Amino acid sequence: MNFVTSSSTLLHHLQSISGALSTNTKIPILDNFLFEVESNKLTVVASDLETTMITHLEVQSEGDGALAIPAKLLLEVLKNLPDQPCAFRVNMDNYAIEISYDNGKSKMVGFNSQDYPKLPTSEYSSSIDVSGELLSSAISKTLFAIGTDEMRPTMTGVLCEFSPDNITFVATDAHKLVRYRRTDISTTSSSSFIIPKKPLNLLKGNLRGEEQVRIEYNASNATFTFNDLTLVCRLIEGKYPNYEAVIPKENPNVLTVERNQFHNSMRRVAIFSNKTTHQVLLKMAGAELQLSAEDMDFSNEANERLTCNYHGMDMEIAFNARPLVEMLSILETESIQLSMSEPSRPGLLTPFENKNTNEHILMLVMPVMLNR
Repeated sequence: MNFVTSSSTLLHHLQSISGALSTNTKIPILDNFLFEVESNKLTVVASDLETTMITHLEVQSEGDGALAIPAKLLLEVLKNLPDQPCAFRVNMDNYAIEISYDNGKSKMVGFNSQDYPKLPTSEYSSSIDVSGELLSSAISKTLFAIGTDEMRPTMTGVLCEFSPDNITFVATDAHKLVRYRRTDISTTSSSSFIIPKKPLNLLKGNLRGEEQVRIEYNASNATFTFNDLTLVCRLIEGKYPNYEAVIPKENPNVLTVERNQFHNSMRRVAIFSNKTTHQVLLKMAGAELQLSAEDMDFSNEANERLTCNYHGMDMEIAFNARPLVEMLSILETESIQLSMSEPSRPGLLTPFENKNTNEHILMLVMPVMLNR
């Protein structure tokens, strides 16, 4: 089995899928890429059993075949080569690999492709086509809110809900929640699944925005096909929490403020907050918003004032600055609204104006108890 391909093209394809490799696998063969050559087409697979990525590229080949090639070693070789043709010569009797390039050659030993785990073959009951822009935006706006508590596995992924009216993505860790909804796409029937964090990161890193993504799924697996890539992942089993139940419906106290000003002020004031609670106090009255934080252990404190538009009763409410700052950095509008009912209830952060009328983002942040 011999084939020739561009070093930079092969490196690009391998880097696209290398994130699927496990960092501490107990199955040595999974430290390798699976190479399969057939009729001038090279298919490369990377997997950790839970998540598998596959890429395809055209090569000039002599003979078909398959073998596993050490991933780390091959990536290091290609990273240190300028763009040039690379010739791979493989002895299928002992899996010896010789890579020839302009000024030299490298040798390594591969492994029998039969030892590589078989790819999951599932019958998919449902499918949907979405734009790369939609999927990339949904992942970017929900990924940070995923929980890390392994005792609540359903909250360690993003819930994807499909319905005849819209498509909705939800992430929560019980302290913050994000609901991202698009009404410019729908399905004929209602269904949902929970996708883990690792494949979400891999999708985010590989989506360009202009492509179409084919999503096929059943109760246990989902496949995402786009460009020259295929991602197959095992879904998180279980029932997602009833997130709609925790979103307050009546929020008469509404703060409207310029996002950039609020974001920068929160970041500055948070520097002086308690290092355990990261508590920042918001005090709203009329057209003025006061932000304050203090760390009594070190006698540190900060206060800032912003002009705003506030409708409702005068209120003091405290938040952990970290999730609030992150939410403000993810929202892309000029102004935001913070809707509240009372100091002990969650605050709802939404864009004041929506450039995309089909996009609806709601971010919920839990308050913290006031330190008096």
